[in-house]
Amino acid sequence: MKIREIIGALEQFAPLSLQDSYDNAGLQIGLTEDADVSGALLCLDVTEEVIEEAAQRGCNLIVSHHPLLFHAPKQITGADFVQRCIIKAIQRGIWIYSAHTNLDNAPCGVSYRMAEKIGLQDVKPLCPLEGKMVNGEVAGAGVIGQFQAPMEREDFIAHIKERFDVGSVRYNSWEGEKIQTVALCGGAGAFLIPQAVAAGADVFITGEIGYHRFFGFEHSIQLLEIGHYESEQYTLEILREIISKAAPELPIFNTEIETNPINYL
Repeated sequence: MKIREIIGALEQFAPLSLQDSYDNAGLQIGLTEDADVSGALLCLDVTEEVIEEAAQRGCNLIVSHHPLLFHAPKQITGADFVQRCIIKAIQRGIWIYSAHTNLDNAPCGVSYRMAEKIGLQDVKPLCPLEGKMVNGEVAGAGVIGQFQAPMEREDFIAHIKERFDVGSVRYNSWEGEKIQTVALCGGAGAFLIPQAVAAGADVFITGEIGYHRFFGFEHSIQLLEIGHYESEQYTLEILREIISKAAPELPIFNTEIETNPINYL
């Protein structure tokens, strides 16, 4: 199978037209899309160690969530890790493809997988993208859904910590006690807090909120920050399903490299 066929399957699920204006999803590194694919390594972040792992596993394709080339490099001299990754990937003959905000905004994308993991029902986009549909489904940022029955706040937070394997979360003071309507967004989704409030959500979950954004919502919504990497960890399941459906015999690996740059004590 050709690498371009794998890319085609990824973009059928998450068209590049769904990506946000600031983003740089798509093929990052690759001299030609006519090459045969030998294997795919999946990751959230591309690092030098991930590229080396792909080479050792015999994979000539890396599919990441976060783009390696998010900001345009001024030179390719090896002065920073992005430049070194570019050089190493080309030297090893490895293609790099990233599905970022297009996968966030796609129907059944990143936020939908988060909702599935915590058991939400009747899930729909929190902020639909006007005129953007994929296979008849509305695309949009974030999702909102319901638990079958309300949960006590302490039980809810414990549930989230268990499902996302986090030792601690950050949350605001909130006057409510029970949670049933849940809005969420993978990654840095704090921009959707107003939409979550307007939609009547009891809680909004995302990877990053930021100190100042926690202010002013104690009367309206519970805010829960679980970590950027942690919120998107199940993205690799989506990528694997897309690629394995297109190429059932292709070797596919999740990286064994810990790429989360944040450590906890």
